[in-house]
Amino acid sequence: MRNSESQIGAYRPLYPVIQPYNYRMLSVPGDHVIYVEECGNPDGIPVVVLHGGPGGGCSPGMRRFFHPEIYRVILFDQRGCGRSKPHASVENNTTWDLVADIERIREELGIEKWIVFGGSWGATLSLVYAQTHPSRVTNLVLRGIFLMTQAELSWFYGGGAGRFFPREWARFAELLPEDEHHDMIAAYAKRLEHGDEDTQICFARAWTQWESALAVLEPKPTRGSVPSSYALAFARIENHYFSNAGFLREDGQILQDMQRIAHIPGTIVQGRYDMICPPQTAFDLHDSWPASRMVVVPDAGHALSESGISSALTTVMDELS
Repeated sequence: MRNSESQIGAYRPLYPVIQPYNYRMLSVPGDHVIYVEECGNPDGIPVVVLHGGPGGGCSPGMRRFFHPEIYRVILFDQRGCGRSKPHASVENNTTWDLVADIERIREELGIEKWIVFGGSWGATLSLVYAQTHPSRVTNLVLRGIFLMTQAELSWFYGGGAGRFFPREWARFAELLPEDEHHDMIAAYAKRLEHGDEDTQICFARAWTQWESALAVLEPKPTRGSVPSSYALAFARIENHYFSNAGFLREDGQILQDMQRIAHIPGTIVQGRYDMICPPQTAFDLHDSWPASRMVVVPDAGHALSESGISSALTTVMDELS
């Protein structure tokens, strides 16, 4: 067992938001069109950014971890979310569709190999992509590790995390009859696929707010309402993936397949008090990955926006340049 936690250099501030120099809507099989953008240096080190969720979409702030003169940064909205179309669609939307989309983007942009950067679900997808196409990945930079296991889903949707946030859990559960509380994912799935749009939006907001309430170590006392369009895509797509165990062949697949990428260097950045993706999973990944290093941020939870996590990721990317 590898218990070492690596140190990185002095934390660096985020870079200013840079504007894309190129963007496109890319048609992919299954009647989806995905939004793809490039920013930074067209001749720089290529890095693809995989956002969380599933269903979260990209934001301008995700461009801020990369020196704009050094990196060629590729971001895209995964199927059904962000600016991709059709919005909130779960048809032809699986992990393997997304892995194929990443390869399609790489080929479309004429990139031979790239760094893969992702957090939470983006870390899951990064690992599955790398295990499927190891010759195309030069380095992995991962944050808030989630491996799409039943143990992780049971922790977050079976009441484990709720014991630390009982009022937030009560709000998440109170919309449902008590006899459905034994399987919150399935219970929410019924409402998120309901024929009535108001019902869908009500449960989509509750699903999204439960996750966002636990994302940071010190939540702000007041949070605005989640926009219905964002909530619907996030909740429907995330619930669809969780209902299908991430479309993986078996529980624990990612750790079982780590030998495929044992040689690829990578850094794991993990918040010590991450309540959505508890650190044990990150340590398990590190122990199974000889070429990895582990950076634990002592005063952070899960969110990419937390200052310690953001600074650590920027520092890692500067070191790789």
